[in-house]
Amino acid sequence: MGPSGWWPADDKREIIVGAILVQNTAWQNADVGLNHLKNRTGLDPDAVLALSKENLQALIRASGFYRNKAKAIHNVFQWFTDHHWDYAKIAREIPQDELRKELLKLPGVGQETADVYLVYIFDLPAFIADSYTRRLFKHLGYKNTDTYQHLAAQVKLPPTFTSEMAQDFHGQLDEFGKQYLQGEDHFDDSFLVTALAEKQ
Repeated sequence: MGPSGWWPADDKREIIVGAILVQNTAWQNADVGLNHLKNRTGLDPDAVLALSKENLQALIRASGFYRNKAKAIHNVFQWFTDHHWDYAKIAREIPQDELRKELLKLPGVGQETADVYLVYIFDLPAFIADSYTRRLFKHLGYKNTDTYQHLAAQVKLPPTFTSEMAQDFHGQLDEFGKQYLQGEDHFDDSFLVTALAEKQ
């Protein structure tokens, strides 16, 4: 499928917000909320943090679960502000395992969002076991793909895996999922066989 170009965004603040808004909804809905917030604030941290709870919720309402997502955006932006939005310094000074634990303490940041941040915000190699990936690995014969944690525990990236590889790997898996795994019940293994054969 060629280089994935993932994550599609103008800057990392878009990724930070988008990863929250896309939780439990389609990207089209998340994108509406993202654009409303972007048009209102330019995603400037001070402007976002200055929004009232009600205004922030109204801007992202289209993404669903807007109350929890508004709280998550505010807390995450405050965390990055406390760290001076210096992604490289954060990644350099906090060990990856500790950084992940710190991110998971933020309300609204779950396993997937934390790993998305590691890969796309902090440029660290990590495996993102999202729903498309779990569906594919299930069809590849992996057991215990029912939860994010179960699959993530089984997959270890090689030491030579770079952040760029991790970014493209996730992009490739999601692009494949969009093309062939939209409905798990209707998955046709011939698609997988054909796709893998073309890569040989």
